[in-house]
Amino acid sequence: MKNDKAVVVFSGGQDSTTCLFWALENFKEVVAVTFDYNQRHVSEIECAQNITKELGIKHYILDMSLLNQLAPNALTRDDIEVKDGENGELPSTFVPGRNLLFISFAGVLASQVGAKHIITGVCETDFSGYPDCRDVFIKSLNVSLNLSMEQGFVIHTPLMWLNKAEAWKLADELGAFDFVREKTLTCYNGIIADGCGECPACILRKNGLEEYLLERGEF
Repeated sequence: MKNDKAVVVFSGGQDSTTCLFWALENFKEVVAVTFDYNQRHVSEIECAQNITKELGIKHYILDMSLLNQLAPNALTRDDIEVKDGENGELPSTFVPGRNLLFISFAGVLASQVGAKHIITGVCETDFSGYPDCRDVFIKSLNVSLNLSMEQGFVIHTPLMWLNKAEAWKLADELGAFDFVREKTLTCYNGIIADGCGECPACILRKNGLEEYLLERGEF
């Protein structure tokens, strides 16, 4: 029997879309929330809108533009190069406080719509070293949210221990492989589906896809 109601933190990318399908499989009612922080490509929000519309999911878009002012980075500034971290530094795409704020506001929304479950696509296996994608952070935030609002929220991270190939496999098991491949936006350069093929996000996605297709005997 499915659980009650869930809020999915949703960007329209591969990971959050896989989590959206996972939520639809596991909960009676699902809503999605996307955050507008003046990200580099408005196409990210448009992609999220198109996906939720096609799936018939109630979709909230919340203004988080203050984050853009406080944390300039490659995802919010055209003049900052997208690049991996060097000498132990975080990648230029790291947005300080992003997941802390996004999941916290998802919790506020959940309290308003009567949801006890929050789903996010963060992952500690195939990630860029972002500290706010780690399991220990999510568990800590879960406790803090419940204490701050006297709620019994459960934060779910279906992808936490999956590499990208395993994430593709999960999408396939959910019957969403083609949907995720063709309609999501992971690319840092704002290109839907297979993307530019050159930015760090595209390379990670492509490598995982090729590994999974090899496992399926199709590559």
